[in-house]
Amino acid sequence: MSDFIWPLAMLLALMAGIFSGYPVAFVLAGVGILFSVIADVPILFLSLGVQRIFSGVLTNWLLIAIPLFVFMGLMLERSGVAERLLRSLATLFRTLPGGYAFAVALIGVIMAASTGIIGASVVLMGMMALPPMLANGYDAKISTGLIAASGTLGILIPPSVMLIILGDQLGISVGSLFIGAVGPGLLLAVLYVAYLAFVVWRQPERMPPIAQEPASHLGELALRLVFDLMLPIILILSVLGTIVAGIATPTESAAIGAAGAMFLALISRRLDITTLGRALSDTTRTTAMIIFVMIGATIFSLIFRKLGGDKMILDLFLLEGITPYASFLLIMGVVFILGFFLEWVEITLVVVPIVAPVILGLDFGLEKDAALAWFAIALAVNLQTSFLTPPFGYALFYLRGIAPDIPITTIYRGVMPFVGLQVLALALIIIFPGIAIWLPAYLGR
Repeated sequence: MSDFIWPLAMLLALMAGIFSGYPVAFVLAGVGILFSVIADVPILFLSLGVQRIFSGVLTNWLLIAIPLFVFMGLMLERSGVAERLLRSLATLFRTLPGGYAFAVALIGVIMAASTGIIGASVVLMGMMALPPMLANGYDAKISTGLIAASGTLGILIPPSVMLIILGDQLGISVGSLFIGAVGPGLLLAVLYVAYLAFVVWRQPERMPPIAQEPASHLGELALRLVFDLMLPIILILSVLGTIVAGIATPTESAAIGAAGAMFLALISRRLDITTLGRALSDTTRTTAMIIFVMIGATIFSLIFRKLGGDKMILDLFLLEGITPYASFLLIMGVVFILGFFLEWVEITLVVVPIVAPVILGLDFGLEKDAALAWFAIALAVNLQTSFLTPPFGYALFYLRGIAPDIPITTIYRGVMPFVGLQVLALALIIIFPGIAIWLPAYLGR
């Protein structure tokens, strides 16, 4: 145990620094440098950190996809395409019990596959769907829970910034992760819809029909829906289709998506200097936050491993007599608990490099790349819950910001069933790895 005093002290110092409210990037780098001095690590050893930052972060071609996908999502949100699509779906389905809720779930999937920006998705759907849902008798808990949960699908369904970072950290193909995440993403969507159908069946008063639409208008509404669907579907196919077909790398497809989103904003007459400037500004801030955390995590991980932290983690998760699946569940349990307090970026950049050797040391009867891909996608589903779990779930804060009249306790209670559905999806992926790795294997990726 005495051999692990320094890495254990580093973890405790890291947690204390994060909870102090100081920027996480500086906490990570500061703790690493501080312990390199305290533990008398040769100062020249830190030069390795400079080399890793330069080669692994600043000149990493793959990471260029991050600002491009972020820009694509922000520009698409400002183009009004998602707004029109939500209106068309809601108008078409509103005569059905729970129709508006089903429309929100569907738009969540479409926006996830075309934007991937959690804040934009939750805020947009909250502003567009929540007022009419509440005004027409929808239960506040299920309305807020559905909007928050549907908005978080973008962190899993490709194109996903999280999957790009996971692929980079684990050294596996991002394209394979994108393809593999399609199944789990659709599984979550199906679970959401099944839950809504169950509620409509057992408690229809919680999601009543909103209005009766004259039959003569149904054809017009369906035609409008097809037209509104075409633009985001073309964008999705241009991004994901080029990756699946092997025509473009994720970075190249991200550039295609960014250009396509600008084109959609142009033909929607929403592209001007102000809109472009705001999208670029928000993209810069988001990308800078991620890159600075990656730089800090690189320094922290370097010193942590130098002081024996990697061996400590291996000894922790590779306990004698414990099965590989038990170790896997233990890792997922730790990540789930961390999700209550930390952001997915911090967990991904700090935890993944530490536990990846553990996964490689476990025998699941899978090839190395398949095991890492399975782990990455299961981890992505796990981290998705961090947006919904109190007290620091960001989707809850976004929703609270646009609906200040709804008590935060109502929002907390509303998301709990959807957190349960995400845990169920995670359990299914762990039990049946094929959900995550079958499609890439079938496509030869």
